Amino acid sequence: MFLKRFYPDHRAPSVYDIDFDSLYQEGVRGLLFDIDNTLVPHGAPADEQVIRLFARLRETGFHTCLISNNQAPRIIPFAEKVKSDFICDAHKPSRAGYLKAMKQMGTGPASTVFIGDQLFTDVYGAKRAGIVSWLVNPIHPKEEIQIVLKRYLERVVLYFYEKECKKG
Repeated sequence: MFLKRFYPDHRAPSVYDIDFDSLYQEGVRGLLFDIDNTLVPHGAPADEQVIRLFARLRETGFHTCLISNNQAPRIIPFAEKVKSDFICDAHKPSRAGYLKAMKQMGTGPASTVFIGDQLFTDVYGAKRAGIVSWLVNPIHPKEEIQIVLKRYLERVVLYFYEKECKKG
């Protein structure tokens, strides 16, 4: 089915509901994160909760990389605060940003997971790069108009995704 290319491998209400210890035990060593509406509300700086999360992930042994379609002035200060690698202007869902991020972290598709809030950029890009994807709920409803329009289409895809999950 055409829509399956947009289905996430896993879902969670937020990044804080993902069992990172289990992922580490399963061999995951690289974590790719979208920023806006995944880690913080759109445009917000890194808060204490996110800073603590990234510190814990580093202590566990993970490499992290922020991968965003935003430009350097948005990404660099955020990455510095959470002490993470980053890819700016990633052109998600293009595979190039995901592949570059894995190269930076020294991981491959089998040991990398992507976490984001959008199906058509985040999840689809991860799938195209052969990476397991986690879809989290958007943090805040306030979004740019082009994202608002995509959210309507995402609801259709998620309807079929959830219907299939109930079957299987």
